[in-house]
Amino acid sequence: QVPLVESGGGSVQAGWSLNLSCIVSGFADTRACLGWFRQAPGKEREVVAVINDRGNVGYEDSAKARFTISKDKDKNIMSLQMNSLEVDDSAMYYCAASRKGVRWSMRATDFGIWGRGTQVTVST
Repeated sequence: QVPLVESGGGSVQAGWSLNLSCIVSGFADTRACLGWFRQAPGKEREVVAVINDRGNVGYEDSAKARFTISKDKDKNIMSLQMNSLEVDDSAMYYCAASRKGVRWSMRATDFGIWGRGTQVTVST
């Protein structure tokens, strides 16, 4: 059973919106911090947004005004609503869960469980 499965990526025009979803299952640490990260070709993986078990959220600067992270504990789904997409948002987007004992982080190295990714491509 794959613990994190992303969906919702696609190819859109600048200014459009996408909603990414991540089904969270198969691991016992219900207090794990969850996050969305992205990686464009030739660039390092970077944080987009994170959310902890208390609902506290954090965003990368360019995402603050345009993206919203949320999670539905009953359905075990984490989402990322992305509005006003820009060409620079194009990347593979990954859902991730923090390593055991980490309750809050925005560093990729603190996340130990990763999904396979969903591609987002934004064109002019």
